[in-house]
Amino acid sequence: MINDELIQRSPVRVFEQSIQGGLAAGELGLIASQSGIGKTSVLVQIALDKLLQAKKVIHVSFTQHTDYVLAWYENIFAEFVKKENLENMGEIKNELIKNRVLMNFNQEGIATEQILRSLRALIREGGFKAESLIVDGFDFTRGTREHFTAVKEFAQELGLSLWYSCNVKGGDSSAAQQGIPLLIKDYVDLLDVVIVLDPKPDHIALSVSKDRDSYNPPALALRLDPRTLLILEG
Repeated sequence: MINDELIQRSPVRVFEQSIQGGLAAGELGLIASQSGIGKTSVLVQIALDKLLQAKKVIHVSFTQHTDYVLAWYENIFAEFVKKENLENMGEIKNELIKNRVLMNFNQEGIATEQILRSLRALIREGGFKAESLIVDGFDFTRGTREHFTAVKEFAQELGLSLWYSCNVKGGDSSAAQQGIPLLIKDYVDLLDVVIVLDPKPDHIALSVSKDRDSYNPPALALRLDPRTLLILEG
């Protein structure tokens, strides 16, 4: 589908190497920032990287219609094609679509178990053997320890790596000098990796606040291009 050299030189390889090889099956990761900084873009790039390796991905959105999520994939893929000068774009795109499922839930009035039941049915009864789950737009003001305990057990049961996005306010960006958003402090132990997007004058920095048992490890040598929102090295 796509050559190994192209996959290996992806900035997502550096991203994964910076967090001990990336999320393993059963682990939870979180991308946090203020609204409009680039969380969805990072999640989509992580998902696209998996898809380019012929791995199956489920993308769950709580705030955006699937058409809007699809537009994110189209735009990021278009920027990727332009950057890499890919010629067999149609063939690659068809492979990506085949291995991706987009789902939308309204967080209002739906229990965690209902969501997990739907996902389990898709993976098991539906035969869609996903390796990664992307969860965008979850309202962390309603997050509970019970929710994340259930989600972690679900991820471990089905062998999924799972990335969340978390929207934080400017004054809620850190707690206890560890860069951990206040919204998640009561269950941060259930999250394996926490990354915060930090806007700078000419780029958006990616900072690791938690990497398993380590808090504030060395800075990532990565940034987001503020125009394309693509992950870049340096």
